[in-house]
Amino acid sequence: MKSFLFPKMNPPSFTWVRPEGRVPEKVHEWIKPVTASTDPEKCKDAEAIILGVPLSRSSISPSGASEFPDYFRRAWKGFATYNLDEDVDLAEMTVLDAGDVSMHVTDIHRCHENIVEASCALHNHFRDSKICAIGGDHSITAMMVKGMQQAKPKETIGILQFDTHFDLRDMSDHGPTNGTPMRNLIESGVVEGRNMYNIGLHGFFNTKELKQYADEKGVNYFTLRNVRKDGMKNTVSKCLEELSAKVDTIYLTVDMDVLDIAYAPGVPASTPGGMTTAELLEGVFLAGSHPKVKAMDIVCLDPLKDDQVQPTVKVGTHVFLTFLTGVKHQQKTI
Repeated sequence: MKSFLFPKMNPPSFTWVRPEGRVPEKVHEWIKPVTASTDPEKCKDAEAIILGVPLSRSSISPSGASEFPDYFRRAWKGFATYNLDEDVDLAEMTVLDAGDVSMHVTDIHRCHENIVEASCALHNHFRDSKICAIGGDHSITAMMVKGMQQAKPKETIGILQFDTHFDLRDMSDHGPTNGTPMRNLIESGVVEGRNMYNIGLHGFFNTKELKQYADEKGVNYFTLRNVRKDGMKNTVSKCLEELSAKVDTIYLTVDMDVLDIAYAPGVPASTPGGMTTAELLEGVFLAGSHPKVKAMDIVCLDPLKDDQVQPTVKVGTHVFLTFLTGVKHQQKTI
Protein backbone atom coordinates (compact mmCIF):
# COMPACT_ATOMS: atom_id res chain seq x y z
CA MET A 1 0.00 0.00 0.00
CA LYS A 2 1.25 3.48 -0.90
CA SER A 3 2.50 5.69 1.94
CA PHE A 4 2.64 9.45 2.47
CA LEU A 5 6.03 9.35 0.72
CA PHE A 6 4.47 8.38 -2.62
CA PRO A 7 5.17 9.32 -5.44
CA LYS A 8 8.73 10.16 -4.34
CA MET A 9 9.04 6.56 -3.14
CA ASN A 10 7.24 3.35 -3.99
CA PRO A 11 6.42 0.75 -1.32
CA PRO A 12 9.29 -1.63 -0.43
CA SER A 13 9.86 -4.29 -3.05
CA PHE A 14 9.61 -6.97 -0.36
CA THR A 15 8.18 -6.96 3.17
CA TRP A 16 8.13 -9.55 5.94
CA VAL A 17 5.11 -10.53 7.99
CA ARG A 18 5.93 -9.18 11.44
CA PRO A 19 5.06 -11.28 14.52
CA GLU A 20 2.72 -9.68 17.02
CA GLY A 21 2.97 -9.66 20.80
CA ARG A 22 6.69 -10.28 21.32
CA VAL A 23 9.94 -8.39 21.26
CA PRO A 24 11.71 -8.76 17.88
CA GLU A 25 14.88 -10.83 17.92
CA LYS A 26 15.63 -10.95 14.19
CA VAL A 27 16.11 -8.02 11.84
CA HIS A 28 13.15 -9.02 9.65
CA GLU A 29 10.92 -8.85 12.75
CA TRP A 30 12.19 -5.41 13.72
CA ILE A 31 12.46 -3.04 10.73
CA LYS A 32 9.07 -1.54 9.94
CA PRO A 33 7.94 -0.65 6.40
CA VAL A 34 6.39 2.76 5.87
CA THR A 35 2.81 1.99 4.80
CA ALA A 36 -0.44 3.82 4.13
CA SER A 37 -1.26 3.60 7.85
CA THR A 38 2.04 5.17 8.96
CA ASP A 39 1.45 8.54 10.63
CA PRO A 40 3.83 11.09 9.04
CA GLU A 41 4.17 13.06 12.28
CA LYS A 42 4.65 10.12 14.66
CA CYS A 43 7.44 8.57 12.58
CA LYS A 44 9.60 11.72 12.34
CA ASP A 45 11.75 10.66 15.27
CA ALA A 46 12.93 7.37 13.75
CA GLU A 47 16.67 6.89 14.23
CA ALA A 48 17.23 5.58 10.70
CA ILE A 49 15.42 5.44 7.37
CA ILE A 50 16.16 2.89 4.65
CA LEU A 51 15.77 3.88 1.01
CA GLY A 52 16.17 1.39 -1.82
CA VAL A 53 17.79 2.89 -4.92
CA PRO A 54 17.57 0.15 -7.57
CA LEU A 55 19.61 1.72 -10.38
CA SER A 56 22.54 0.14 -12.20
CA ARG A 57 21.96 1.03 -15.85
CA SER A 58 24.45 3.84 -15.27
CA SER A 59 27.29 1.41 -14.54
CA ILE A 60 30.42 1.35 -16.68
CA SER A 61 30.46 -2.46 -16.55
CA PRO A 62 27.33 -4.65 -16.74
CA SER A 63 25.79 -4.77 -13.28
CA GLY A 64 22.76 -6.17 -11.50
CA ALA A 65 23.29 -3.87 -8.50
CA SER A 66 19.70 -2.71 -8.99
CA GLU A 67 18.67 -6.05 -7.47
CA PHE A 68 20.44 -5.48 -4.16
CA PRO A 69 17.63 -3.63 -2.32
CA ASP A 70 15.39 -6.66 -2.74
CA TYR A 71 18.10 -9.18 -1.78
CA PHE A 72 19.09 -6.95 1.13
CA ARG A 73 15.59 -7.09 2.59
CA ARG A 74 15.37 -10.84 2.12
CA ALA A 75 18.70 -11.28 3.94
CA TRP A 76 17.35 -9.76 7.17
CA LYS A 77 16.04 -13.10 8.39
CA GLY A 78 19.61 -14.35 8.78
CA PHE A 79 20.60 -11.66 11.29
CA ALA A 80 19.70 -11.07 14.92
CA THR A 81 19.15 -7.55 16.21
CA TYR A 82 21.72 -8.16 18.96
CA ASN A 83 25.40 -7.41 18.28
CA LEU A 84 27.46 -9.63 20.58
CA ASP A 85 30.73 -7.77 19.97
CA GLU A 86 29.37 -4.45 21.17
CA ASP A 87 26.64 -5.72 23.52
CA VAL A 88 24.12 -3.62 21.61
CA ASP A 89 20.55 -4.57 20.71
CA LEU A 90 19.41 -2.66 17.66
CA ALA A 91 15.78 -3.55 18.42
CA GLU A 92 15.82 -0.61 20.84
CA MET A 93 16.06 1.70 17.81
CA THR A 94 13.26 2.69 15.44
CA VAL A 95 14.26 1.95 11.86
CA LEU A 96 11.83 2.41 8.98
CA ASP A 97 11.92 1.11 5.41
CA ALA A 98 10.71 3.96 3.18
CA GLY A 99 10.61 1.79 0.06
CA ASP A 100 12.31 2.33 -3.29
CA VAL A 101 12.93 5.32 -5.52
CA SER A 102 10.87 5.07 -8.70
CA MET A 103 13.06 4.19 -11.70
CA HIS A 104 12.44 4.81 -15.40
CA VAL A 105 13.23 1.82 -17.60
CA THR A 106 15.40 3.70 -20.12
CA ASP A 107 15.89 7.32 -18.98
CA ILE A 108 18.89 7.40 -16.62
CA HIS A 109 18.75 11.19 -16.28
CA ARG A 110 15.17 10.94 -15.05
CA CYS A 111 16.19 8.19 -12.61
CA HIS A 112 18.86 10.47 -11.19
CA GLU A 113 16.38 13.32 -10.83
CA ASN A 114 14.04 10.97 -8.97
CA ILE A 115 16.86 10.05 -6.56
CA VAL A 116 17.62 13.71 -5.84
CA GLU A 117 13.94 14.40 -5.17
CA ALA A 118 13.56 11.34 -2.93
CA SER A 119 16.69 12.20 -0.95
CA CYS A 120 15.54 15.79 -0.49
CA ALA A 121 12.09 14.63 0.65
CA LEU A 122 13.53 12.25 3.25
CA HIS A 123 16.02 14.78 4.62
CA ASN A 124 13.24 17.35 4.86
CA HIS A 125 10.76 15.09 6.66
CA PHE A 126 13.20 13.09 8.80
CA ARG A 127 15.44 15.97 9.85
CA ASP A 128 17.33 14.08 12.57
CA SER A 129 17.27 10.54 11.14
CA LYS A 130 20.16 8.71 9.52
CA ILE A 131 19.23 8.27 5.85
CA CYS A 132 20.58 4.95 4.56
CA ALA A 133 20.50 4.40 0.80
CA ILE A 134 20.78 0.85 -0.48
CA GLY A 135 22.04 0.93 -4.08
CA GLY A 136 22.31 0.61 -6.87
CA ASP A 137 25.58 1.62 -8.46
CA HIS A 138 27.84 4.42 -7.30
CA SER A 139 26.20 7.06 -9.49
CA ILE A 140 23.45 7.23 -6.85
CA THR A 141 25.82 8.81 -4.32
CA ALA A 142 26.09 12.11 -6.17
CA MET A 143 22.29 12.25 -6.38
CA MET A 144 21.71 11.37 -2.73
CA VAL A 145 24.17 14.07 -1.67
CA LYS A 146 22.59 16.63 -4.00
CA GLY A 147 19.21 15.87 -2.44
CA MET A 148 20.69 16.34 1.02
CA GLN A 149 22.16 19.67 -0.04
CA GLN A 150 18.81 20.84 -1.41
CA ALA A 151 17.13 20.00 1.90
CA LYS A 152 19.87 21.62 3.99
CA PRO A 153 21.39 24.31 1.76
CA LYS A 154 23.18 26.11 4.60
CA GLU A 155 25.17 23.04 5.64
CA THR A 156 28.64 22.18 4.34
CA ILE A 157 28.88 18.52 3.34
CA GLY A 158 31.91 16.23 3.51
CA ILE A 159 32.39 12.72 2.13
CA LEU A 160 33.95 9.67 3.77
CA GLN A 161 34.43 7.10 1.02
CA PHE A 162 35.48 3.46 1.29
CA ASP A 163 36.52 2.53 -2.25
CA THR A 164 39.08 0.85 -4.47
CA HIS A 165 38.63 3.67 -6.97
CA PHE A 166 38.78 7.46 -6.96
CA ASP A 167 35.51 7.65 -8.94
CA LEU A 168 36.78 10.90 -10.44
CA ARG A 169 36.50 10.02 -14.12
CA ASP A 170 35.94 12.82 -16.61
CA MET A 171 32.25 13.75 -16.81
CA SER A 172 32.60 14.86 -20.44
CA ASP A 173 33.67 11.35 -21.41
CA HIS A 174 31.49 9.28 -19.09
CA GLY A 175 28.58 11.38 -17.86
CA PRO A 176 26.97 10.64 -14.48
CA THR A 177 28.03 6.99 -14.16
CA ASN A 178 29.31 4.88 -11.28
CA GLY A 179 32.81 6.05 -12.24
CA THR A 180 32.14 9.77 -11.78
CA PRO A 181 30.12 10.52 -8.61
CA MET A 182 32.90 12.34 -6.74
CA ARG A 183 33.86 14.43 -9.76
CA ASN A 184 30.16 15.12 -10.29
CA LEU A 185 29.91 16.54 -6.77
CA ILE A 186 33.08 18.62 -7.20
CA GLU A 187 32.14 20.06 -10.58
CA SER A 188 28.58 20.82 -9.49
CA GLY A 189 29.93 22.73 -6.47
CA VAL A 190 28.11 20.54 -3.95
CA VAL A 191 31.23 19.18 -2.20
CA GLU A 192 34.74 20.60 -2.27
CA GLY A 193 37.57 18.22 -3.11
CA ARG A 194 39.29 19.06 0.17
CA ASN A 195 36.22 17.75 1.99
CA MET A 196 36.46 14.30 0.40
CA TYR A 197 38.32 11.49 2.18
CA ASN A 198 38.84 8.22 0.33
CA ILE A 199 40.05 5.11 2.17
CA GLY A 200 41.03 1.86 0.45
CA LEU A 201 42.71 2.71 -2.86
CA HIS A 202 45.17 0.06 -3.96
CA GLY A 203 46.82 -1.75 -6.83
CA PHE A 204 46.40 -1.22 -10.55
CA PHE A 205 42.83 0.07 -10.62
CA ASN A 206 43.23 3.85 -11.00
CA THR A 207 45.01 5.80 -13.72
CA LYS A 208 47.76 8.31 -12.97
CA GLU A 209 45.55 11.00 -14.50
CA LEU A 210 42.89 10.39 -11.82
CA LYS A 211 45.49 10.73 -9.06
CA GLN A 212 46.67 13.99 -10.57
CA TYR A 213 43.10 15.32 -10.66
CA ALA A 214 42.60 14.27 -7.03
CA ASP A 215 45.78 16.13 -6.06
CA GLU A 216 44.72 19.19 -8.04
CA LYS A 217 41.35 19.34 -6.26
CA GLY A 218 42.77 18.60 -2.81
CA VAL A 219 41.06 15.24 -2.37
CA ASN A 220 42.36 13.38 0.69
CA TYR A 221 43.10 9.73 0.06
CA PHE A 222 44.70 6.85 1.93
CA THR A 223 45.99 3.78 0.14
CA LEU A 224 45.17 0.46 1.72
CA ARG A 225 48.87 -0.20 2.27
CA ASN A 226 49.17 2.94 4.39
CA VAL A 227 45.90 2.21 6.18
CA ARG A 228 47.32 -1.11 7.28
CA LYS A 229 50.52 0.56 8.48
CA ASP A 230 48.66 3.15 10.54
CA GLY A 231 45.66 0.98 11.47
CA MET A 232 42.05 1.31 10.35
CA LYS A 233 40.97 2.91 13.62
CA ASN A 234 43.65 5.59 13.48
CA THR A 235 43.00 6.33 9.81
CA VAL A 236 39.21 6.61 10.06
CA SER A 237 39.43 8.59 13.29
CA LYS A 238 41.84 11.04 11.63
CA CYS A 239 39.49 11.46 8.65
CA LEU A 240 36.48 12.06 10.88
CA GLU A 241 38.36 14.50 13.07
CA GLU A 242 39.58 16.55 10.11
CA LEU A 243 36.20 16.45 8.37
CA SER A 244 34.23 17.42 11.46
CA ALA A 245 36.40 20.51 11.83
CA LYS A 246 35.49 21.63 8.29
CA VAL A 247 31.92 20.51 7.59
CA ASP A 248 28.47 20.38 9.18
CA THR A 249 27.46 16.99 7.79
CA ILE A 250 29.40 13.89 6.76
CA TYR A 251 28.06 11.48 4.14
CA LEU A 252 29.47 7.94 4.27
CA THR A 253 29.61 5.99 1.02
CA VAL A 254 30.63 2.32 0.98
CA ASP A 255 31.53 0.98 -2.44
CA MET A 256 31.63 -2.76 -1.93
CA ASP A 257 34.42 -3.10 -4.48
CA VAL A 258 36.73 -1.90 -1.70
CA LEU A 259 36.67 -5.51 -0.48
CA ASP A 260 39.06 -8.13 -1.77
CA ILE A 261 37.47 -10.35 -4.41
CA ALA A 262 37.82 -13.29 -2.01
CA TYR A 263 35.40 -11.57 0.39
CA ALA A 264 33.05 -10.06 -2.18
CA PRO A 265 32.59 -12.15 -5.33
CA GLY A 266 29.28 -10.40 -6.01
CA VAL A 267 30.81 -7.09 -7.07
CA PRO A 268 31.11 -6.04 -10.74
CA ALA A 269 34.54 -4.44 -10.27
CA SER A 270 35.93 -6.73 -7.58
CA THR A 271 39.73 -6.85 -7.33
CA PRO A 272 42.53 -8.76 -5.59
CA GLY A 273 44.38 -7.04 -2.77
CA GLY A 274 41.39 -5.24 -1.26
CA MET A 275 40.10 -4.89 2.29
CA THR A 276 39.08 -7.77 4.47
CA THR A 277 35.52 -7.88 5.79
CA ALA A 278 36.79 -7.20 9.32
CA GLU A 279 38.67 -4.07 8.19
CA LEU A 280 35.62 -2.64 6.44
CA LEU A 281 33.30 -3.36 9.36
CA GLU A 282 35.70 -1.68 11.78
CA GLY A 283 35.78 1.42 9.62
CA VAL A 284 32.01 1.55 9.16
CA PHE A 285 31.41 1.14 12.90
CA LEU A 286 33.67 4.11 13.63
CA ALA A 287 31.86 6.19 11.02
CA GLY A 288 28.47 5.29 12.46
CA SER A 289 29.71 6.31 15.90
CA HIS A 290 30.42 9.88 14.80
CA PRO A 291 27.59 12.37 15.38
CA LYS A 292 28.23 14.30 12.14
CA VAL A 293 27.76 11.24 9.92
CA LYS A 294 24.11 11.85 9.01
CA ALA A 295 23.67 9.63 5.94
CA MET A 296 25.25 6.67 4.20
CA ASP A 297 24.93 4.36 1.24
CA ILE A 298 26.03 0.89 0.18
CA VAL A 299 26.66 0.58 -3.54
CA CYS A 300 27.95 -1.65 -6.33
CA LEU A 301 26.84 -4.98 -4.90
CA ASP A 302 25.49 -7.31 -7.59
CA PRO A 303 23.57 -10.28 -6.13
CA LEU A 304 23.34 -11.84 -9.59
CA LYS A 305 27.14 -12.24 -9.63
CA ASP A 306 27.25 -13.55 -6.05
CA ASP A 307 27.98 -17.13 -5.07
CA GLN A 308 25.10 -19.49 -4.28
CA VAL A 309 25.13 -18.80 -0.53
CA GLN A 310 25.12 -15.02 -1.17
CA PRO A 311 28.27 -14.09 0.79
CA THR A 312 28.45 -10.56 -0.63
CA VAL A 313 24.78 -9.86 0.09
CA LYS A 314 25.40 -10.99 3.67
CA VAL A 315 28.43 -8.72 3.97
CA GLY A 316 26.46 -5.77 2.59
CA THR A 317 23.70 -6.38 5.12
CA HIS A 318 26.31 -6.71 7.86
CA VAL A 319 27.78 -3.34 6.82
CA PHE A 320 24.38 -1.69 7.27
CA LEU A 321 23.80 -3.28 10.69
CA THR A 322 27.33 -2.38 11.77
CA PHE A 323 26.72 1.25 10.82
CA LEU A 324 23.59 1.25 12.99
CA THR A 325 25.57 -0.38 15.80
CA GLY A 326 27.93 2.58 15.61
CA VAL A 327 24.97 4.96 15.74
CA LYS A 328 23.58 3.14 18.79
CA HIS A 329 27.02 3.15 20.43
CA GLN A 330 27.22 6.91 19.95
CA GLN A 331 23.78 7.35 21.51
CA LYS A 332 24.85 5.37 24.57
CA THR A 333 27.93 7.54 25.12
CA ILE A 334 26.07 10.86 25.04
